[in-house]
Amino acid sequence: MMTTLDKLFKALEDREHMMIDIRRHLHEHPELSFEEEETGAYIKDFYKGKDVTMTHPVEGQHALIVDIEGGKPGKTIALRADFDALPIQEETDLPFKSKNDGVMHACGHDVHTANLMALADALIEIKDELPGTIRIVHQHAEEVVPGGAKSVMASKALDNVDEIYGIHVAPNAPPGVVAYTKGYAFAGSSVFTLKLQGRGGHAATPHRANDALIAGTKFVDRAQTIVSRHIDPKASGVVTIGSFHAPGGFNAIQNEVTIKGTIRYLKDELGQSMYEQLQQIVKGIEDSYGVEAKLDFQFGYPVLYNHPDETESVV
Repeated sequence: MMTTLDKLFKALEDREHMMIDIRRHLHEHPELSFEEEETGAYIKDFYKGKDVTMTHPVEGQHALIVDIEGGKPGKTIALRADFDALPIQEETDLPFKSKNDGVMHACGHDVHTANLMALADALIEIKDELPGTIRIVHQHAEEVVPGGAKSVMASKALDNVDEIYGIHVAPNAPPGVVAYTKGYAFAGSSVFTLKLQGRGGHAATPHRANDALIAGTKFVDRAQTIVSRHIDPKASGVVTIGSFHAPGGFNAIQNEVTIKGTIRYLKDELGQSMYEQLQQIVKGIEDSYGVEAKLDFQFGYPVLYNHPDETESVV
């Protein structure tokens, strides 16, 4: 006699080609964060006519909540996947390569969504044997800060959820391997933009200018000391500068610089400390180089913590 789990695995095996087709469709039609109109409609159409309850938790956005009611009493378990893409030009020869210029599913969200849709379809097939409620969470806008998860949570769509699970593809792991960590698993991340305003001038008369470019390079240099000199070596943090923009000619001293970067950390309190260190560095740059500085900082996703008991129940 087949158990409920056996039936689920069988249902998933039957949906292997469905999963592949969904993934390839999504890969061909990627959309950026907060612009996922066609993707959201495609996902919603998939559930039409099925024995589920659908809601849009965030007005004006494309996130979708799908409830599968089991035939027995039990917990509410949420399963979550994201579906936005990245502003990257795909340079492959795949027959299902992106058809949207400058946009690509380069972070696996097409796979995440295909997995979740096929799993949901399999769960619907055996729903009468399931305890409680399975809440399918199709989340928009994961790739930006602040992302779509915060608005989904603010909508109270997760208020009565007992447990929530998600996965992320890992191309560096061997096929068929599931990697997991109990406790702190993925770093929290925040982004910042620093604008430095100096006084420009001719390259031959630097003494008459306040060089924003030099001030910017000093900021980049000192930002790297946050990790090397201000964080406990047993802790984990990263400061990365991703963009340094100083437009101008070869013979002019720049009056304006824009720097963009991110910090990542495995404890939320460490992220707060790193932010305060950045503020101190910026203040020192202002005082030392006579420039005006504006630091725009956005706290993003908190650290992902996998509760040990729930993690053990999965593996």
